[in-house]
Amino acid sequence: MTIGAEELDVYFCPGHSPGHVIFVHQAQRVAWVGDVIFQGSVGRTDLPMCSHQDLMDSIHKTLLPLGDDLTFIPGHGPVSTLGQEKRSNPFVMDPGYGLG
Repeated sequence: MTIGAEELDVYFCPGHSPGHVIFVHQAQRVAWVGDVIFQGSVGRTDLPMCSHQDLMDSIHKTLLPLGDDLTFIPGHGPVSTLGQEKRSNPFVMDPGYGLG
């Protein structure tokens, strides 16, 4: 996706909502992730059409492979990096995904 002179990669990350996408600016190593992941937590999945399994799959199969150095800006709350969340976020450290 191009916005002015900037290029953003768009990734499908369902779970918090069925059609959720995130935007990644590779050159600046920053992602806008909405309510997929937060510092120390993850998005809600108790609303209609949400799926905890889809959310966790999105985090582990789409977000984390983007690299530990990627800074993310969530829908609200403080920014963090994927590496920091791998080390400290109990949802991300889920042993079912081989990180705990």
